[in-house]
Amino acid sequence: MSPRPVTVGAVDGNQPGTYTGADMARYVPEPDKRPGRTAFQRDRARVLHSAALRRLAGKTQVVDPGTGGAAGTDTSPRTRLTHSLECAQVGRELGAALGCDPDLVETACLAHDLGHPPFGHNGEMVLDEFATDCGGFEGNAQSLRLLTRIEPKRFTRVTEPATGETALVSVGLNLTRAALDAATKYPWPRGAHPTDPGSRKFGVYADDLPVFRWLREGAPQGRTCFEAQVMDWADDVAYSVHDVEDGLQAGHIDPRALRAGPDRDEVFACAQGRYVPPDTPSEELAEALDRLLAQPWWPHRHDDSALGQARLKDAASQLIGRFCLAAESATRERYGAARLTRYGAELVVPRAQRMECAVLKAVADRYVMQRAAQARRRAEQRVVISELAEALLGSAPHGLDPMFRAMFEGASDDAGRRRAVIDQIASLTDEAATRRARTLP
Repeated sequence: MSPRPVTVGAVDGNQPGTYTGADMARYVPEPDKRPGRTAFQRDRARVLHSAALRRLAGKTQVVDPGTGGAAGTDTSPRTRLTHSLECAQVGRELGAALGCDPDLVETACLAHDLGHPPFGHNGEMVLDEFATDCGGFEGNAQSLRLLTRIEPKRFTRVTEPATGETALVSVGLNLTRAALDAATKYPWPRGAHPTDPGSRKFGVYADDLPVFRWLREGAPQGRTCFEAQVMDWADDVAYSVHDVEDGLQAGHIDPRALRAGPDRDEVFACAQGRYVPPDTPSEELAEALDRLLAQPWWPHRHDDSALGQARLKDAASQLIGRFCLAAESATRERYGAARLTRYGAELVVPRAQRMECAVLKAVADRYVMQRAAQARRRAEQRVVISELAEALLGSAPHGLDPMFRAMFEGASDDAGRRRAVIDQIASLTDEAATRRARTLP
C-alpha cells in the first residue's frame, strides 16, 4: 500500500534563487520544527542522521578494510561511507560554483549509494538474479526505495479504496521533490532507458512508481536534473581518484608499470569494456594517461613515509581540482554566469577529462579488482548472498528483522514477499551478511 501524493500549499523554508515551491514540496506535508532552516538543509540533515548512511561504514568500496600498505601499515582504505562523504564535498563545491543550492547537491551525493547491498556491485548482481520474478535489483532503484519507504522517519495514514481499511505507511525520509530528483541517476523504470532498452541501469521499481511519478512531475522524460548531473560527475571524480589512491597505498598498483608495456594495453582494454564506448581508440586513452603521467605532481613512485603519503594526497587533490575545474569552465563557457539549477542547463564535461577519469577507473579495476585474491573473494561473497537469500525466503518471516517481517506479512503476493527479503539483505553490512550466512541451518 503506497501513500498518495499530496499537494503542498506553502513553501517550507526560505529558499533563495530559482527553486520553486514545487521543488521544495514533500510527498507528505509537514511543518518545520525549527524556522530559519531551508528545506534543503532539512533534507541534508535527514540523510546525515540516517541509519542507512551509517551502515555504509560497513560496506567495502574497493580495497578491503585493514589491507596494509607497502610497509605493512594499516592505510585505512575507503568504505562506502567515506566515499559518500568525499563525493559530497566534491559535489557541494562544484554545485555551488555553478549556482546550485549546495545543501541540495550534498544531499544527493550523500544519498547516492545508500541502496548498495553487501559487497557492492558483486552483491548487486546476485540480488538481481534472485529478484528476476519481482522486477530485478538495482542499487540506484534501491536507494530511491530506501529514501521514500524503508528508512523510517515519517509515516502517513492511507485508506485502501477497495476495502476502506486504513493503515500507517512509511514515506521514508520524506525528502523534497528536488532532493529525490537530484539523487536519481537513472530516472526511468527497468527496460525504459531512453536510448538503450536493454540497459541494466534503472532508478525505480514498479511498486515505487507512485512516488517516482510525483518527484518527476514537470521533468523532461528520461532527463536527469542539473543537480543529479553534478552528483554523478562528483561520484565519478571521487571514486576514480580515491580508488587509485587506495590501490597505491595498499601496494596493489605499481605506477612504473603505467609508463609502457603490456600493462598499459590491459588498462586500455579494461576501459573499453567498462568505462568508455568499446570503439574508443586505444590511442585516445593512451593520450589521456600520458597527459596525467606528464603532470609534475603525478605519483611516479610511492612509499608509506610521511613525505610519500603527502605526495599521494597532493596528487589526489590535483586530480579532483583538474576534473572539477574542467567541468566548471566548460559549463560556464556554454551558459555564462547565470545560476544553473534543475532543468535550466546541462553539465558540460570535456571529453579529455572524461577519458582521463575513465583511465583512472580502469587502473583501479585492473590492479585492484582483478587480483586473483579478489576474484576468489568475490566468488565467496556471491555464495554468501545467494545462500542467505534462499534461506531467508524459505524460512520467512522467521529470520527477518521486525520492519522487513511486517513488509513480508503485509505483501499481497509472492513478488512482494520476495522483495521484502531482498530489502532485508540489501540493508545489511558486509559483516552482518557474512555473520548471518554462518548461522544458516
